[in-house]
Amino acid sequence: MSGLPYLDAADVARLVPVARAVQLLEDALRAGLDPERTPQRPVVALPAGQLLLMPAAAGRYAGVKAATVAPGNPARGLPRVQGTYLLYDGETLAPLAAMDGSALTSLRTPAVSALAVRHLAAPDAGDLVVFGTGPQAWGHVLALREVRPLRRVTVAGRDPDRTAAFAARCAALGLETTALSALSALTARPSEQARAVAGADLIVCCTTAREPLFDGGLVRDGATVVAIGSHEPDARELDGGLVARATVVVEARSAALAEAGDVLIPMSHGTITTRHLAGNLADLIAGRVTAGAGPRVFKGTGMAWQDLVVAAAAYEAWHEET
Repeated sequence: MSGLPYLDAADVARLVPVARAVQLLEDALRAGLDPERTPQRPVVALPAGQLLLMPAAAGRYAGVKAATVAPGNPARGLPRVQGTYLLYDGETLAPLAAMDGSALTSLRTPAVSALAVRHLAAPDAGDLVVFGTGPQAWGHVLALREVRPLRRVTVAGRDPDRTAAFAARCAALGLETTALSALSALTARPSEQARAVAGADLIVCCTTAREPLFDGGLVRDGATVVAIGSHEPDARELDGGLVARATVVVEARSAALAEAGDVLIPMSHGTITTRHLAGNLADLIAGRVTAGAGPRVFKGTGMAWQDLVVAAAAYEAWHEET
């Protein structure tokens, strides 16, 4: 075979099922991968959005994802987030493969959240509220089904048609579903949204919101909240009250303190301090995080080590096939 092999979105999804991705990420952390040592990604402002470069090295491999965020793309019928991944041999740094970076993001982000939920949420957590109707929201439904016995999904989205379609996809999985076509607690049908949030075991936020999506006081003690929609220090999906009374786990303290508005904004207001972060994913997996009586929060911004773990597994699976 000549030329650099390219794994497209279908290849990535086929070669690394989401349940496998969850386990690969846990195995990597248990083997000693330290999220805090992942290089910080540079974010370059462009006229149309942002360019993110995400390098990492671990074990036998190195890699880099070049990802773009173009807020105007959905109106054009194009993905908001796109990207390409390059995988290298860790010793020689020879290029091994290129692959669809968006597919990697759509796989590893829900897998990371599912890994956190596996260690944070009650074993019988089955009532899920999802904010958002995009690829990440759908990926989280699929991933969370692998770690918890989901029974009911309430989906909150801005667009009534997309929200209804998303709910129909959930129903096709055999889940009881409710569609709420209002993404802000200040807009239509807030009472239904409030009841859904108050009764949920799991709440997942996969949006481009820059302000809190709901009143954090509604979240019951013991519920688990995942927020992955923002990687900017001045944007958040959760309010400071929820963060303050929750056990908060982040992917890495270094990444959260650079990018996670969900924790940085409460810190800037004096609501919490850095000591409020209970631990990172490695701490959680190792049992070094003790959940308090209140809610549990996992805040993710996306990190390059996660791409590398999944990309390496996809490449190895592809290599075995050829």
